[in-house]
Amino acid sequence: MTALVASGLLGPESFLGVFLIFCRVGACLLIVPGFSSPRVPAQVRLLISLAVSLALSPLLLPLFQGKLSAQDPGATLAWIVTESLTGLVLGFLGRIFYVVLETVVNAAVTMVGFGGMPGSVAEGMDPVPAVEAMIMMAAAALLFAADLHWELFRGLIDSYSRIPPGEGIGSQAALVRIVDQVTTAFVLGLRITSPFLIYAVAVNLAAGFINKLVPQIPVYFIATPFIMAGGLLLLYAITNEFMMQFVMGYFDYLRRG
Repeated sequence: MTALVASGLLGPESFLGVFLIFCRVGACLLIVPGFSSPRVPAQVRLLISLAVSLALSPLLLPLFQGKLSAQDPGATLAWIVTESLTGLVLGFLGRIFYVVLETVVNAAVTMVGFGGMPGSVAEGMDPVPAVEAMIMMAAAALLFAADLHWELFRGLIDSYSRIPPGEGIGSQAALVRIVDQVTTAFVLGLRITSPFLIYAVAVNLAAGFINKLVPQIPVYFIATPFIMAGGLLLLYAITNEFMMQFVMGYFDYLRRG
């Protein structure tokens, strides 16, 4: 240990470099889907961030050599803030996919008739309809089942080649990336939920015409169970396809960084 300290491998610069790596990695894992779930205890999330940071340190510490020595406290604080903001932006870009999926799925299940069915909390803090909770929980589980968390760690490593330590992503570039990501995610979300939206519009339009033709019969009360049954059959038929579309879209984001 003394030899390592004397050689500089465990000097103050190395410890500061590991902490800066933790700032970017920990900030990313703070809001990225899966790791940021309230179902995961805060202590577990902290330990995961520390473990990942220590595992990546041998690969990333050479990028910090010669840049941290003889720094004044103000410059060190600026590095900490910059690395933390960079990690938050990277994590938020992934979080957009999950938020958009939750939004479009909520709209779809409400139009089909499942909005009034109470469910448990899926990812956030507020309860959502049961069908939406099931889909969002399945989406979070698939991110780990498809080993996309390893792809996330690979993307964090590649981020240091695109965004060198201490430079930051820049406010204009961050806003452009966020807007592009929101556009991509909403196009993906609408493509995923389009069968439900088309089905909901078609059946509700048909129910409206029937109600106009036969106003004496409460068509909406009679048709609601059949509409919900059709929605369940549609969900059963296309679940595999639209979950695969979501996973592939998220993987494409991780691959592109």
